[in-house]
Amino acid sequence: MPPGADHVPLEIRVGLVSQSPITAFRPGPNVLCRYQHGDVIPAQELMKRIASSPQHEIHCSGGPVQINQQDYQGDVSLLKGQGDWLPVVSLDLETYVASVVGAEMPSSWHGEALKAQAVAARSYAMAHLARPATTAYHLGDTTRWQVFAGKQSTTPASRSATRETRGIILSYSGGIVESLYASNAQVSAEAHGHLGASMSQSGAQQLAHQGLPFNAILGRYYAGASLARLTWHDQ
Repeated sequence: MPPGADHVPLEIRVGLVSQSPITAFRPGPNVLCRYQHGDVIPAQELMKRIASSPQHEIHCSGGPVQINQQDYQGDVSLLKGQGDWLPVVSLDLETYVASVVGAEMPSSWHGEALKAQAVAARSYAMAHLARPATTAYHLGDTTRWQVFAGKQSTTPASRSATRETRGIILSYSGGIVESLYASNAQVSAEAHGHLGASMSQSGAQQLAHQGLPFNAILGRYYAGASLARLTWHDQ
């Protein structure tokens, strides 16, 4: 296990592709929304502007927002492409990981399986911080990447697993492992067999019940990889 370290604040941008088109957008009481050039948009006019504005970017900051009845923390940019507006949320990596853990694995599962999921989710996210999906966001919020559902999927168990593995990722030969995973061994083999190592989530649960800690569970699925912890480096 790598030694502990202070939290390294990293921001990740998530394209909420599951929430496009936007049918409802409700900013929190302290949220301020502006056009790209700086003009403020009154909260009561926001949906009207989203529906009809010729502008292509709206930025909202200052608190949580609700998009299509789903709550998100972080700053939100609304980007208009050829068709509908796409919401992109920018938030702290660890907050993101806690939501992914709760969305990708039942929070009632064994704590060591949840911690293995947290490390896999964080490592996968770090790979996309280094290699973004697009210029607008690092990765999306669906199973095409890994599921992110904002506050809805963040639970006490997912927060605990994230906190207890804070900053830990999988590394191989000094690089970041894009830690693929799937619901069970069969799906993992079918989806990722040609790509290399992949974790079975149900297998991780079984191994946890057999008494294996999260690092040993990860060792079963990502052979040759080691655990590393994100740290600050002085320039």
